[in-house]
This record gives sequence, structure tokens and C-alpha cells, in this order.
Amino acid sequence: MTIPDNSSLQKATFFLTGFQGMEDLHGWLSIPFCSIYMTVILGNLTILHIIRTDVTLHEPMYYFLAMLAFTDLGLCLSTLPTVLGIFWFDAREIGIPACFTQLFFIHTLSLVESSVLLSMSIDRYVAICNPLHYSTILTRACIVKMGLSAVLRSALLILPLPFLLKRFQYCRSHVLAHSYCLHLEIMKLACSSIVVNHIYGLFVVACTVGVDSLLIFLSYALILRTVLSIASHQERLRAFNTCVSHICAVLLFYIPMIGLSLVHRFGEHLPHIVHLLMSYVYLLAPPLINPIVYSIKTNQIRERIIKKFEFVRSLMCFRQD
Repeated sequence: MTIPDNSSLQKATFFLTGFQGMEDLHGWLSIPFCSIYMTVILGNLTILHIIRTDVTLHEPMYYFLAMLAFTDLGLCLSTLPTVLGIFWFDAREIGIPACFTQLFFIHTLSLVESSVLLSMSIDRYVAICNPLHYSTILTRACIVKMGLSAVLRSALLILPLPFLLKRFQYCRSHVLAHSYCLHLEIMKLACSSIVVNHIYGLFVVACTVGVDSLLIFLSYALILRTVLSIASHQERLRAFNTCVSHICAVLLFYIPMIGLSLVHRFGEHLPHIVHLLMSYVYLLAPPLINPIVYSIKTNQIRERIIKKFEFVRSLMCFRQD
């Protein structure tokens, strides 16, 4: 595959990059990626379907889990067209409007996921530290407000980014290092000062992911203090067990995000494939693993999934008979 040089680039086009030097293997590489995307879609749709159809799961904890599944699903679908487009059709060219639209959804949904994880930590805090007022504090109206505020905060903070990028002239190159569009990568291609973008990007991260992670840590510090004050060892384990799935989701989200940021800022000397793999882990690991973790660790979800499979199997056996 040959990338056009700068003189032949059209002003309204970026060029995405897959696994450089492995173009002959793209057909084979598409198999695991297609499997991952299918698993993400089926897993999160299953979680959403079970919560929607089972009235016993219409509780705050599961409403927040549905928000997480919906966000993970949206994040997956935001990258699917360009990632699989490169593997299947070698479709590397993307218009600037389409690129900025993809960028907006990727970054917005990432911030929404951070907000949802914070909401879930608040849910665990109230359930463990103030259980008698759980249903009166986390009402449906309160949950809706928390969900809407997460979306609005994220969208309004990310909305200026495409406009900040639009004012640049991209005189160096239009070739991106990934198979989808990210703000940090695109602004590095600009031939003018990117100080404003740097400052605003740090501001957005600080007042969203930074604040959210701090509040999540604080909520778990309070949860830990409450749990350790419980006299019964069995009750302490039961209280901790209700938090395991959420802690896994938090780690799955924040560790790849921190890793990708470090690689982008300090890993210029690293091979391109390291940047590529870190970006895929950041965007695909949480949507892929979250449904698995919650299906295994949450008894109610696991039992409903098993019942669904048993029902489907019984139907298939009945039709064969």
C-alpha cells in the first residue's frame, strides 16, 4: 500500500493506517477483530435485553449497568466502520467531516463511560453506607438526571474540539497513525501552534476523568471504612463481593487510558505496532470484557442468561421433536 505524498493530498481528506507492513495478512487479521466486534455487540445487547425484559432487575444498580452496556456498544460501533473497512476493503481515506464526527463520538462516549463508572460507584456507596435510604436517594428521576448530566457534560466539553481542529492548516501530512480519528493525533499534524488545543484537552481530561477518578477513589475509601466496621466476616465478604464487578470495570477503563496517554506523549521511540495495539486495547477491552465480568460476578445477571439459554435450547429440542 502506498500513501500519497503531501503534494497530492486533497485538503479535505485524511488517510487511516492499519498494521503497516502486514497488508497481506489483513484478511486473516480481520477474523479476530470481527470476532471481537461481534462478541462486544452480542454481549452488551444481551445485558441490555435481560435488564429490559426482567422487571426484578429494574433497580438502580442494573439501570447503571444498562448505561454502561449502551455506552460500550456505542463506543464499539464508533470505530467498527473504519477498522473493518481497512481490513476488508483497504478503505483508508476518510473525509475531514467524517473524521471529526468519529472523533466527537469516540471522545464523548469515553467521557460518558467515565461518568457512568462514577455513578455506579455512588450507587455502591449508597447501597453499602446508607442502605436504609437507598431507594429514596436513588430514585428513577435521580438516575435519569445522572444519565442525562453525564451525556450533556461529555458532549458539551468535546463539542469545541472539532471546531478547534477545523481552524488548522495540515501542511505536514494527512496520514494518521491509527485506523480511526483521535484528537491528540490529528492536532499533531497541524503546521500552526497547537497550544490552545493542548490546554483545552488537558482541561477536559482534568475536569472529567480526573474528577471522576478522584471521586471514585473517595467513594471506595468510604465504602472500605464502612465494610471494615461490619462485625460479621461473612457480611464483609458479601459487601465486598457486590463491588468486585465495578472495580474490574474501573480498572479496565482507566489502566488502558493511562497507558495510551503515556505512549502518545512519551513513546515516540516505540514501534508503531505498540501504539496501535494500545489504542485497540483502550477502545475494545472494556466493551469486550465488561459484559463477561458482570455475567460471571453478578448472580442475578448470570442466572437470567442461563435461563435464556435453557429456554432457547428447549425450544430447539421441541422443534426437532
